[in-house]
Amino acid sequence: MKPFRSALAVLFFATLPMAALANDDGRITVTGEGQVSGAPDMATVSLGVTTQAKTAAEAMAANNVQLGLVLERLRGAGIEERDLQTSGLSLNPDWQQPEGETQPRIVGYVASNMLTVRVRAIDTLGTVLDKAVIDGANTFNGVSFGLSDPQPALDRARKAAVADAMARAKLLTEAAGLKLGPVISITEGGNQGGPMPMFRMDAAAASAVPVATGEVATTASVTIVFGLQE
Repeated sequence: MKPFRSALAVLFFATLPMAALANDDGRITVTGEGQVSGAPDMATVSLGVTTQAKTAAEAMAANNVQLGLVLERLRGAGIEERDLQTSGLSLNPDWQQPEGETQPRIVGYVASNMLTVRVRAIDTLGTVLDKAVIDGANTFNGVSFGLSDPQPALDRARKAAVADAMARAKLLTEAAGLKLGPVISITEGGNQGGPMPMFRMDAAAASAVPVATGEVATTASVTIVFGLQE
């Protein structure tokens, strides 16, 4: 009977959960966030030309001429070819229902050509917008501000996120009467490197078209798992 009891003992310990056999001192998981703000050095503008005519060919022809003038002005304002990109081109019928008629019908065509323009010399943004509007840019979808090289700001935001996580972990463990142990893992996450406009009311205006550049914020977050000491 002894060999049988020995086999049962081996089987019993083999089926125990691993957690019951491991020496687990516990751990704490904390998420830290970091943010770095500063003045932008680049603007991205979405603008274009919309034209209307009786025929599709006439609408496109007028659009091409008008857009050509806008592009010429933008290049003359110092915008490089790499910073000019077509972002939308459309040609649609203009449906209307004239008074006295029961059914809508096509009365013409509308052509639209949108451009994404990067302005690297941000102090010339007002002048660039002014020139584009003068030569026929009649569609404007807004402007956003950012950094031409976001990596340095992102690295500083990452460091701030790690420091924040470590400070939180220390505070929580001390409040619980515990001691913080070594770092087990670090996971990066969150909204990293996404410049978010932070407009200031007293920001400087630029040239003919007033533009408030404000600030942009680069954010990062990290999740750190720490061990705990007795």
